Amino acid sequence: MPAFVSDANKSRFRLFTLATLAASTALGSAAARADTTLTVATVNNGDMIIMQQLTPEFEKTHPGIHIRWVTLEENVLRQRVTTDIATSAGQFDVMTIGNYEVPIWAKQKWLTQITPDAAYDVSDILPPVREGISVDQKIYALPFYAESVMTYYRTDLFKKAGITMASQPTYDEIRQYADKITDKSNQIYGLCLRGKPGWGENMAYLTSLVNTFGGQWFGQGWKATVDTAPWKAAVNWYVSGLKEDGPPGATSNGFNENLALFASGHCGMWIDSTVAGGLLFDPKQSKVASEVGFAPSPKGPYGKGPTWLWSWNLAIPASSKHQAEAQAFVTWATSKEYVQLVAQQKGWVAVPAGTRASTYANPAYQKAAPFASFVMNAINTADPNGQTANPRPYTGAQFVGIPQFQAIGTQVGQIVAAALSGQTTVDQALKSAQSSVTRTARQTHLGG
Repeated sequence: MPAFVSDANKSRFRLFTLATLAASTALGSAAARADTTLTVATVNNGDMIIMQQLTPEFEKTHPGIHIRWVTLEENVLRQRVTTDIATSAGQFDVMTIGNYEVPIWAKQKWLTQITPDAAYDVSDILPPVREGISVDQKIYALPFYAESVMTYYRTDLFKKAGITMASQPTYDEIRQYADKITDKSNQIYGLCLRGKPGWGENMAYLTSLVNTFGGQWFGQGWKATVDTAPWKAAVNWYVSGLKEDGPPGATSNGFNENLALFASGHCGMWIDSTVAGGLLFDPKQSKVASEVGFAPSPKGPYGKGPTWLWSWNLAIPASSKHQAEAQAFVTWATSKEYVQLVAQQKGWVAVPAGTRASTYANPAYQKAAPFASFVMNAINTADPNGQTANPRPYTGAQFVGIPQFQAIGTQVGQIVAAALSGQTTVDQALKSAQSSVTRTARQTHLGG
């Protein structure tokens, strides 16, 4: 400070300097608080890739919030987010999880309750989907897309073979169709199904297949019922069908791999998630967009059984340190406005499916997506808690709604994949699976 400044002015200068310093520190702290990075874990499915591409639109309207994506293959995602949330590690602020995890984790108090404002319009979410993300009428995740299951087929191949898809196909008919349209010399495979091991990969399909063949995972008293006649019939159908009419290396094919095979013209039929419709009918992503037909999921000997209902949801772990920012992101990414944004940027056929009634009521979506009414009806009538041929102590259609199923389903998925690859027989595989399930149930005190 200059020597000629008076004592009074020296005091004023010190007060001014301290005030300026305090103000600048406060501003710096506020800026630091506002500049938040959310880490979002998601699966590498097409709809989630679009969400990442559109993230800059969120960041424009929410300055100071930045999104860091961790995009993982489905089995890896499940392992990572389960480990993170169970240990309260806090690596992720938003997780992409299914309606399998939501009720289990919410009851463990691992998830934050989500409370969208009135403009979000929770009542617009289709009732079965809304039920799957709620516990005691409180919402613990928001659905990005939802699905049931359907049969996709190539209309040109059916016409060439002189066959017609049944309005409600049976699994016997599916096998007959596959035999007639398979042309391995031209790399056209009549039947594509999930073969990649995992509780949410091959076992999601296998569980629904077993249901309609009259089987189930557990009987009364939580006794494992894997090594039974319905399981043998279902798994034999699956293994023999893929060996005769499926692509090579089927144990490497999950949802995404089969989607790529069908979209590139190598699958004659594919039984899988209804969400694939938006991708297969999109000429930007599918070489066979003009030649795709669809029908209900096939029925087996039992015919009835629980029906597939799945949703991929955005949830906020209780361990996140950025709760408000995370709520802002998950509401944006699942909102009506986001649906409109995808429609503007990618076309109506590419919007997230299966969640909002307003999407299915939109004439532009109905025109772009010929499968729209079929899918909405499949989701609205899905019955994941329906009866199996014999009484069962659990709920779920393509999974068992218990925490132990991640381990059980993964173990059995690997055993079934070994049968599919020819390393073991179906009978040997099911004996091994029965022992594995029984052992895990006993070790985890399933049923008491």
